[in-house]
Amino acid sequence: MRELEERSIDSEGVPQPVGARRGRTVTVNLAESPLGWLRSRVLITLAQFEAGERLRADYERASIAPSVTMCWAERVDGGHDGLGPTSAQIAAKRRFDAALAAAGPGLADILWRVVCAGEGLPAAEKALQWPARAGRLVLTLALDRLAAHYGIR
Repeated sequence: MRELEERSIDSEGVPQPVGARRGRTVTVNLAESPLGWLRSRVLITLAQFEAGERLRADYERASIAPSVTMCWAERVDGGHDGLGPTSAQIAAKRRFDAALAAAGPGLADILWRVVCAGEGLPAAEKALQWPARAGRLVLTLALDRLAAHYGIR
């Protein structure tokens, strides 16, 4: 799926507010995750991509992300892995916590920001107060640890 939008960026590649039209512009596919973007340009390996997607799936199954409204709908499929909805959510949260612990405290931040929260690398680098273009190197190290944790080769 493609949902393209033109956005302004500054000289370091950090997105500018929506109304700002200064500096360079880039076309962004809003339906593509930052991890998918890196994989499509062969900047991460297939094992790193699969490890990141597995972490993101557990993050979403655990419903860790903040929500705006209450979820009133009951699941009728019985949950995940034969567990009830609550048990599946708890199991996903445990897997997510174990994966971040395996990555380590210095690498868990970039994993959460890029893989789970969907932040782009420039925005994550700025939020973590890292130098420009340092995020990809650290992210690949974190994804390697994550792949080792999951046993993905």
